[in-house]
Amino acid sequence: MSAFVDSVRPRSWTVRVRSAVASTVVLAVCLIAAGGALVGVLYSSLESSARTAATARAVQVSEQLETDLPAQIDESLLATDGQIGILQVIDSAGAVKASSRADGGRALSTTAVAPSTTQDLGRIDRGDTGDFWVTARGAVTADGPVTVLVGADREPVEKVVSTVAVLLGIVGPVVVALVALATYRLVGAALSPVERIRTRVASISNSELGERIPVPQSRDEIARLALTMNRMLERLQAGQRAQQRFVSDASHELRSPLSTITTALELAASRPELIDASLIDEALLPEARRMRRLIEDLLLLARSDEKQTPLGAVDVDLDDVLYAEGKRIEAVTDLTVGTSIVAVRITGDQPALARMVRNVVDNAIRHAETRIELSCHQSGGSAVIVVDDDGPGIPEQEHERVFDRFVRLDASRTRDEGGAGLGLAIVAGTAAAHAGSVTVSRSPLGGARFEIRIPTRSPSPSIDLQP
Repeated sequence: MSAFVDSVRPRSWTVRVRSAVASTVVLAVCLIAAGGALVGVLYSSLESSARTAATARAVQVSEQLETDLPAQIDESLLATDGQIGILQVIDSAGAVKASSRADGGRALSTTAVAPSTTQDLGRIDRGDTGDFWVTARGAVTADGPVTVLVGADREPVEKVVSTVAVLLGIVGPVVVALVALATYRLVGAALSPVERIRTRVASISNSELGERIPVPQSRDEIARLALTMNRMLERLQAGQRAQQRFVSDASHELRSPLSTITTALELAASRPELIDASLIDEALLPEARRMRRLIEDLLLLARSDEKQTPLGAVDVDLDDVLYAEGKRIEAVTDLTVGTSIVAVRITGDQPALARMVRNVVDNAIRHAETRIELSCHQSGGSAVIVVDDDGPGIPEQEHERVFDRFVRLDASRTRDEGGAGLGLAIVAGTAAAHAGSVTVSRSPLGGARFEIRIPTRSPSPSIDLQP
């Protein structure tokens, strides 16, 4: 029973069925309305024509009666046709003096009408002799006043209207059925390319993302759908490659410290006497710390991708963060530090924002030759952080790729000196999490300029960036 109920619900119908039903209902309603209007207009027109003819005949007869007696009326005026069904001339007593019928019959009406006056007596049903719209007109003869009664026959009008209604009743359903069938077939033909696209997409697996959907030659919605699906497949393929590259790079980065630690432990297991402070300080601890930093970075990026709910956001003074970084540069390097810091406060994840700034500053420290400049200000509702260095800079074609994961543009740097290539990726992820952005360009100092923009009234970060 429930299956039957589901089958009759419009939501369970296919697009072809819904389109066919919708077009059928609309056409049926239109045909019924148009047919009813047509029948009504036709009936009204024929009735009006018959009544007009009856009035004209009454006027003609009354004009002749001004000079002739009822018995002398021209036979042509007493004749009936497709519109005039009966004509009578009655005196003031209601007696029939002249009639279109040989026997005279009884009077259609005994109503007396004043001379030269026309009056519509409405519908009069004579039973077996007919049903008429009667028009009366008064006249004066030598024998006294008379009334001319002319009846417009209803039967021809009703016969024509009934015939038209029957034809509409026969043709209408046929037209509706043809339209329903044509709509069903045409919609099916129009959707067949969509079904082919759906089947093709369903057959593409993760290992076959390089396949593409054939694009029809037509420049219609189907072709645009195919192009959109191909672009989606390209994005999925690019995402899959990025994921595979990320896993491969992460495995490669972790292999080196794990190999060092494993080798040292295996050596210590076979020769315990070799475990000393030198081995621990020079081999085990540095590699363990390096692996820990890498794992924390990977965990941070993974959480960034998952877009987890933050634990909370606080007010962060970016000027304090930048001031602390300037002091750190002076303490750990011989570089000259220039600052142009204005008080700017935003709402966000304080540790994540501090790490974002530190990563950009560390990148500048690695590449600067003599000078680094730090600045922050507010512009257009956003906090702007700018870090400049006088190093070799970043080629323009690498301005986008530099924020990818495990990217080290300087291949001559070791992993210890240059990091794992995740620092700037974390910067981009943190800025995006705070509804901001980061860009790189040529610095006036000759090196690279990193510019970070974060809305000062942005909502809470969309991810938890705590490692």
